[in-house]
Amino acid sequence: MKELIGKLKGDRGIWAFVALLSLFSFMPVFSASTNLVYVVGNGSIVGHLIKHLVHVFIGFCFIYFVHRTPYHYFKAFSWWLMPLVLVLLAFTMLQGNTIGGANASRWLQIPFIGVSFQPSAFAFLVMMIYVARYLSKIEEKEYTFKSSLIELWAPVFGIIGLILPANFSTAALMFSMVCMLVFIGKYRLQYLFTIIGMGIAGLMLFVLIAKAFPDNKLTSRVNTWMSRIERFSSDEENEDDYQIEKAKIAIASGKIYGLGPGKSVQKNFLPQSSSDFIFAIIVEEYGLLGGFTIMGLYLLLFFRFLITSHKAPTMFGKLLIVGLGFPIIFQAFTNMGVAVELLPTTGQTLPLISSGGTSIWMTCIAVGIILSVTKKEEEIAQIEAEVKLRDEALQRIIDREVALEMEKENNDIEEIIEKVQKEENYSIEDQTDNPMNAVLKKK
Repeated sequence: MKELIGKLKGDRGIWAFVALLSLFSFMPVFSASTNLVYVVGNGSIVGHLIKHLVHVFIGFCFIYFVHRTPYHYFKAFSWWLMPLVLVLLAFTMLQGNTIGGANASRWLQIPFIGVSFQPSAFAFLVMMIYVARYLSKIEEKEYTFKSSLIELWAPVFGIIGLILPANFSTAALMFSMVCMLVFIGKYRLQYLFTIIGMGIAGLMLFVLIAKAFPDNKLTSRVNTWMSRIERFSSDEENEDDYQIEKAKIAIASGKIYGLGPGKSVQKNFLPQSSSDFIFAIIVEEYGLLGGFTIMGLYLLLFFRFLITSHKAPTMFGKLLIVGLGFPIIFQAFTNMGVAVELLPTTGQTLPLISSGGTSIWMTCIAVGIILSVTKKEEEIAQIEAEVKLRDEALQRIIDREVALEMEKENNDIEEIIEKVQKEENYSIEDQTDNPMNAVLKKK
C-alpha cells in the first residue's frame, strides 16, 4: 500500500478530497438502491452496490493512468477528438432510443458489452480542453472576432447545438462554463458579450422552431424542459413538485443528526433517489451535519483547484484546472440547489457520489488531468530543490578549495620569511668590497 501511495503524484489535497467523497458515496448509494430493487424491480441491493464499486474502481484507474500522462499531450488530444465528439453527438441525437417511453437520445448503447454511455459528458470534457488550448495559443497573439468565431466558437456551438434538443441543463451548463473560462482566459469582453447575445438569440430561435413543429422527435424534449421552467415559477401542482416535495420531506426528516445510515423513508417514494436526488437522502440519513460536511468537502476541493491553478507553470495548465475543476463544483451545488428547490429540476448528478458510470468516469478523467498539471508543478519544485542542493554543495566545495589554497599560500610565505631570517649575514647594507679600496689605500 505504501508503495502504491508513493507512486501517486500531484496535489495530495485533491487526492484526499476526491477519495473521501468517493468512499462516502457507498453508504447512500447502497441505501437508496432499495428504491430500484423494491419499487422499480430492478436487480438486487448487493448487485447495485457491486456495480457502483466497479464504477468507482474503474474511475480511480482512469485517475491513476491519466495523471501520469504529461498534461500538454491533451492539447493534441482535444484537437483530434473534436471531430469524433461531433460525430458521436450527431449519431446519438438521431438514433432515437427510448427508455421507459421517454426520449433518451442523450444515451448511446455500446454494442457487445451492453453498457449505456452518455456522449455529452465526454463532449464536455473534450470541449473544455479544446477551449483551454485555444486561449493559451492566443495569449500573446493578436486575434480578430472572425478568427475566434471560426476556430473557437464554431466547434463549441456545434457541440452545444447537438446536445440542446435532448438535454437543456447540460447544454446551459456547458455554455456558462465556456463563457466563464474564456473570461478568465482574458478573451475580449466585447467579443464575449456578442457571443452571449448570439447564444441567447440561437436559443430563442430553436424554441420557436420547436413550437412550430412540436411533433418532430428532434424537438420533442423542448416542451419537457420548457414546462419544467414554467412549473418551477408557478404554484400549480405537477410531477416535478412531487419529487421536490419528497426531497424536502427527506431533508426535514433528517434534522441535525439524521435518522441513521440506511434508515431513510423517502428513498422508497423519491424517484432517482440514488442519482439526481441523492443529496436529499444523505441529509435524511446523516442530518444537516452530513449535508454540510459534503458541502464542505466540495468547497475544500474548490479551494484546492484555486490554489493549484494559481501555481500552475503555464497558461494552458491554469485554464485546464479552471475549465475542468470548476464545473465539478458548479454541478455539485446545482444538484444540491435542485434538492432544496432553489433551482428547477435539471437531471444533474452529484459528482463522485451519485450512482452512474459515465458521470463518475468523466469526473475521474477530469480529476486525473488536473492532477497531471499539479504533478508538473510538483516536479518543477522537486527539480528546483535538487538544483538548490547541488548549488549549495558546489559552493561548499569551492569554499573549501579556496580555504586550502589560501592556507597553502600562507604557509609558503611563512617558510620564505623564516628562511631569509635564518641567513647569518643578512643586512640591508651592501657588504661587498669596494673596488676603489686598492686606490684609496695607496698613500
